[in-house]
Amino acid sequence: MRTRVKNLFKDILLALSIVAATCAHAQQPVPAANDAASPAPATTLLQKNIEAFLRNYYALGPNMQITVGKPKEFGNSGILEVSIEVKTPEGTENVKMYITKDGRYLIRGEISDIASDPLAETVAKIQTAGAPVLGDPSASVTLVEYSDFECPVCRSLHDALRGMLPNYPQVKVIFKDFPIESLHPWARTAALAGRCAYQQDPKAFWKLYDLIYDNQDLISASNAWDKMVDYASRSGLSTEAFKACLSSPQAAAEVDASIANGNLLEVRSTPTVFVNGRRIVGADGHAIQQYIDYELTQQKQSKYKK
Repeated sequence: MRTRVKNLFKDILLALSIVAATCAHAQQPVPAANDAASPAPATTLLQKNIEAFLRNYYALGPNMQITVGKPKEFGNSGILEVSIEVKTPEGTENVKMYITKDGRYLIRGEISDIASDPLAETVAKIQTAGAPVLGDPSASVTLVEYSDFECPVCRSLHDALRGMLPNYPQVKVIFKDFPIESLHPWARTAALAGRCAYQQDPKAFWKLYDLIYDNQDLISASNAWDKMVDYASRSGLSTEAFKACLSSPQAAAEVDASIANGNLLEVRSTPTVFVNGRRIVGADGHAIQQYIDYELTQQKQSKYKK
C-alpha cells in the first residue's frame, strides 16, 4: 500500500537491532542528554547524530526529509525515546527508536513494561463513542478497524471480515476513519460519506461501507462525490440531506477526531486492527482469527474457574 516510504522503514525496523551510532559527528564526545550544564546543545547534537547515522546507513538522500524529535526519557529505564519522521513526495512515515543516554547505541523495536497491562492501556485510548458498530454491542470481543476506504489492503480486510464474522457472533466490529490523503485523493470524501450515512441511519453506514469497498476500482477523485451520493441513495438515505452533510463542519470534525485518535494510538498505516487491544497491521485474516479464538478460549476458561 505505502510504497517507497513503507519499504524504507520496513528495512530500518527489520535490520536495525542494536547499532553503534558511529556517524560523522559521533567521533566527537557526545555529552549526556540530561547534562544540566548544557541541555540544549547536547540534545541538538544528539538529534544531529541520529539523523546523520540514518542517512549514511540507509543512503537517505536529500529528497528525504528526516525530522528527529527531542529525545525524552522512557520511564526510569535509563533509555531515551526518539520519534523519527521521514517525508518524501510519496508520503510520510513515523517510527519510534530508543537510544542510550551516552548517545552511542540506537535501538529498534518496542519496549514493554511487564508490570503493567499494555492491552488495557491501548483499549483505554480507543475512542468508540459515535463510531459505527457491526454486531452485538455487548459482544465479548471487540475488533476496532482503523481504515481508509481507498486503501486496497483495507478492501482485502473488508472481504476477509465478511467471510469470517458470520462464524463469530461473539465479535463486534467498530469502524474508525483513518484516510491517508497524501496517498489516496478520494479517501476523505468517502470518510465524510460514511460519517453522513451514520448520522442519518447507523445501519445504513454498513451498506455504504460494503458498496464503497465492493466498487473501489470504479471510484476516482473526479467522480467520488457523485459515487457517494449514488451509494447513499442505494443505501436508503435522503440524498439531499446527505449532500448537505458532506459539506458540513460536523462531518469534517468527526473524521478529524477519528484521525487524531488513530495518531494517539500510533496508527501509521491502514488497515490497523485492534482485537481487544491487540494490534494487527494489515489484512491478515489468520492472525485476526487467532486473536479472536484466543480471547474466546480465555473467556471460556475464566468462566469455568468461577
